[in-house]
Amino acid sequence: MEVEPEGKNVMCLLTDPEGTPLGNSVYLPQNTGPQHLQQIVNQLLNNEDKLPYAFYISDQELLESLGKYSEKNKISVEKVLKIVYQPQAIFRIRPVHRCSATIAGHNEAVLSVAFSPDGRQLASGSGDTTVRLWDLGTQTPLYTCTGHKNWVLCIAWSPDGKHLVSGSKAGELQCWDPQTGKPSGNPLIGHKKWITGISWEPVHLNSPCRRFVSASKDGDARIWDVTLRKSVICLSGHTLAVTCVKWGGDGVIYTGSQDCTIKVWETTQGKLIRELKGHGHWVNSLALSTEYVLRTGAFDHTCKQYSSPEEMKKVALERYNKMKGNAPERLVSGSDDFTMFLWEPFVSKHPKTRMTGHQQLVNHVYFSPDGQWIASASFDRSVKLWNGTTGKFVAAFRGHVGPVYQISWSADSRLLLSGSKDSTLKVWDIRTRKLKQDLPGHADEVYAVDWSPDGEKVVSGGKDRVLKLWMG
Repeated sequence: MEVEPEGKNVMCLLTDPEGTPLGNSVYLPQNTGPQHLQQIVNQLLNNEDKLPYAFYISDQELLESLGKYSEKNKISVEKVLKIVYQPQAIFRIRPVHRCSATIAGHNEAVLSVAFSPDGRQLASGSGDTTVRLWDLGTQTPLYTCTGHKNWVLCIAWSPDGKHLVSGSKAGELQCWDPQTGKPSGNPLIGHKKWITGISWEPVHLNSPCRRFVSASKDGDARIWDVTLRKSVICLSGHTLAVTCVKWGGDGVIYTGSQDCTIKVWETTQGKLIRELKGHGHWVNSLALSTEYVLRTGAFDHTCKQYSSPEEMKKVALERYNKMKGNAPERLVSGSDDFTMFLWEPFVSKHPKTRMTGHQQLVNHVYFSPDGQWIASASFDRSVKLWNGTTGKFVAAFRGHVGPVYQISWSADSRLLLSGSKDSTLKVWDIRTRKLKQDLPGHADEVYAVDWSPDGEKVVSGGKDRVLKLWMG
């Protein structure tokens, strides 16, 4: 009988992103690579349909055999190697690389852009006080929605795609019918200062969509009912401007404010249920780990349409539960104090991680659709990538020569888009951590970017007043 020579096997422990082990530690041959690990994980999880997985050791993707990795990184054979398995999207999104249309129409800067949840429609808000809906088939203006008296600062589609709401610098909100471009009722009045954010109640909690929440410079957030056409609850408690708002998948509302706090509210009576403290300056941006499924509801990259609100609610709930898994919903906040915090608000009022590294204020934070990554955009001209579960720093994307205003993810979580004051858009490859595509073309600052949920197209808008559509 031959004695197994030393150093042929590596002791490994497979865990999910939350750190939950999949079985016990096992000895794996040194020539085991990602393909073999994929078979093992599919087997251990009893997956009938084999799913693709990526594998990470201390936040670095494993792209070679365990033996080569151990040698390169001088891993002691006595130590158990912790390998995190991450499910990957089974579809692939092509990187956008050409501008397919430059559409004029707005008379002032484009301040916000948003694709509808099914990716079939596109809306924009502008300093010219109008909201515009665009025909993606012909790549021309479809409707001009007039009625606001001041700049349109933010827009938000309901996750069932039936409504579009816009908020202005004058503090009023307007609901529009995207099929006709006409207002649904009068402007919604209540806020005393400009609107800083809008977020809809998730469709898996309520279908058809009726309620949304708005945040304002006046220090309040308000819940509105589009059927009743009025403000039903006022969330008062912040001592300074509310800068951002998110309606979470568990049914609570999160507000971030210039008073440095994040408040958590229940939505039947508007009671404050938790306060998240830690930032030393204004909170600028909030993002949820489930944001992509909340935004898209029942719609996925296949663009299947639904016949009833009940069916939509059921599918949206399935998508939400599948994406969330057993993990709590996570929240990330970005601040003027140059830092970010990762929270699990249902687990603790204390942050899970303080995320430092930016040299200037953090302008925009965003979880990848699968919740695996967090991206942050800053005035320090960089985009940074963090682990979405632990909050650990992973990589910095450098290339912009001006502040980065907004970011957006491809539906498969493999690519990240950024728009900057330097007039360019850039597409970053998450796997290689490198610039994939440089997209110049705008004549001035790019304020707003969005990647359509079906992955087919990107839109950008800014100071030069035009919308640009980019294709794969």
